Amino acid sequence: RGVTSSKLTLSSVLSYDMVHYGHSNQLRQAKAMGDYLVVGVHTDAEISRHKGPPVFTQAERYKMVRAIKWVDEIVEGAPYVTTLQTLDQFNCDFCVHGDDITLTVDGEDTYAEVKREQRYRECKRTQGVSTTDLVGRMLLMTKTHHSNMDNPDYLQHTDNFGKGPKGHSPWTGVSQFLQTSQKIIQFASGKEPQAGDTIIYVAGAFDLFHIGHVDFLEKVYNQAEKPYVIVGLHFDQEVNRYKGKNYPIMNVHERTLSVLACRYVSEVVIGAPYAVGRDLLDHFKVSPPEELLPQRSHSAEPKKRGVFRTLDSDNGLTTDDIVQRIIENRLLFEARNQKKEAKEMAVFEAMKRRGETTEDAAKLASQ
Repeated sequence: RGVTSSKLTLSSVLSYDMVHYGHSNQLRQAKAMGDYLVVGVHTDAEISRHKGPPVFTQAERYKMVRAIKWVDEIVEGAPYVTTLQTLDQFNCDFCVHGDDITLTVDGEDTYAEVKREQRYRECKRTQGVSTTDLVGRMLLMTKTHHSNMDNPDYLQHTDNFGKGPKGHSPWTGVSQFLQTSQKIIQFASGKEPQAGDTIIYVAGAFDLFHIGHVDFLEKVYNQAEKPYVIVGLHFDQEVNRYKGKNYPIMNVHERTLSVLACRYVSEVVIGAPYAVGRDLLDHFKVSPPEELLPQRSHSAEPKKRGVFRTLDSDNGLTTDDIVQRIIENRLLFEARNQKKEAKEMAVFEAMKRRGETTEDAAKLASQ
């Protein structure tokens, strides 16, 4: 692997279903704890057995995780329960997981063995995002779900998708995402284009960042020997204007982190103009013939300059397709989330009886 240090890290994941910026932030924190990050991704069968039906296929999840810039290697078909044998097999000193609890189908802690041997580390869970929350947003057909968390319909969907019969567990729930400059700095590459770089600009919504986006950006990246890829993200109102329905599912701040986590992206323009004009092209010094833009963008100026090109990702997956998967399996996803909540509540109640809970967990559980 070409690693000079002996400190190797394994981040053993639950599933990375519907990979989002919360997962990316976990991997960013895990990479900071060691020198080489190996990520285990479970099969569809393992996820279905312990949690319920996944949204993405295992092949899609493998490729999505590989595209996250902090990942050095992935293990396909990683076991759901992380053991000492798992760590030793992949030459890892310890494993990393978020500060939420993960349970097997029998309600057992999946990290019990490595915790006993002190080969376990925790990173902070990212507030404001979860697969549960995103699934609910897709089904809540409104235009303000991503910006109005006090909406009664939104609160109702959080109950349907997260809350079990005995209340909210301290590890599951929906909270509002608050963007900060520090978080953007943590995700951004911080690298400016260098002499000889080919500056490539693409623009769009990039909502529910998925494998179709990854395939497209990988192709964009491969268009040049030294690519510097800039992604322009349209504001929420603009996305809703041209996509309609309840899009975007994720607001522009969430989409910013999702795109910045991709290894093929160098920079993001937050709130990029729909029409690509001379100011933008001049500012980023886009030169012919290396600009690529979605066909729907207003591109008169790039065409005039001879810097416009279309590119097919050869992947037909769209955000609409993902939403359709959720709609078709709504009852299964509701049952999955409520079953997960019930298992967590049982563990939390047992921890309370043993006096093992923290003030933060108790506070979260009462919300």
